[in-house]
Amino acid sequence: MASRAIVRRPGENFAEGLTTVDLGKPGYELALRQHDAYCRALERCGLSLTRLKPDARFPDSTFVEDTAVLTPQGAVIARPGAASRAREIEEIRGLLRKDFAQVREICEPGTLDGGDVCEAGNRFFIGVSQRTNEAGAKQLAALLGGFGYDTTLIDIRGLSNILHLKSGLAYLGGNRLLMIDELRDCKEFAGYAVVGIDKTEAYGANCLLINDRVLIASGFSRLRRQLERLDYEVIALDMSEFQKMDGGLSCLSLRF
Repeated sequence: MASRAIVRRPGENFAEGLTTVDLGKPGYELALRQHDAYCRALERCGLSLTRLKPDARFPDSTFVEDTAVLTPQGAVIARPGAASRAREIEEIRGLLRKDFAQVREICEPGTLDGGDVCEAGNRFFIGVSQRTNEAGAKQLAALLGGFGYDTTLIDIRGLSNILHLKSGLAYLGGNRLLMIDELRDCKEFAGYAVVGIDKTEAYGANCLLINDRVLIASGFSRLRRQLERLDYEVIALDMSEFQKMDGGLSCLSLRF
């Protein structure tokens, strides 16, 4: 079970970050309130938070998940696929070296965003995407193999509706995977119990299981009822301003 998380408050230039969607400019004050609510939810789930200050050099840096992949056996420092985010790893590297005996790194020519990595028990699904290239995915697979984990690569470069693998996939524990329709036919997910999601609620697929609770984005009533029928305790959070910047619930923290 996770006991800690690293989060970073959005900076005043948050709206200058990268996005592939056209949902309007995020409101800074509302983003701060939503981030505060997110942090409270993590604490409600039993996590102790390390709160990093905003970093105006990197407008996307509130999405800390992309900087690393964390496991009980060790940490892997990512190598973000967007050039403007490359140096976000510097502060994270220093923090993780204090908490993990083993810290490895993705190296050139590999690129890797943590949002492309879905932990499902002892297996990690690694998305090959517009941000994570094959070299980076294969490096991570080798490093995780050294930690004792199984890995499976999933090529999502043909999907235009998700930026990262976890934009459309979440592990719910108990051998369950929640996923968008476009991923349901992937043979790599054979053997898992698949929980589908209505196409109109596809953004809700980026949900987050933390210590027997599931955080979901608010406004997705079908998904909420579906999870509650499966006996999950659901916490719904407004994510509107982060959705405008391609962000989701998992993106906003590194959990370990």
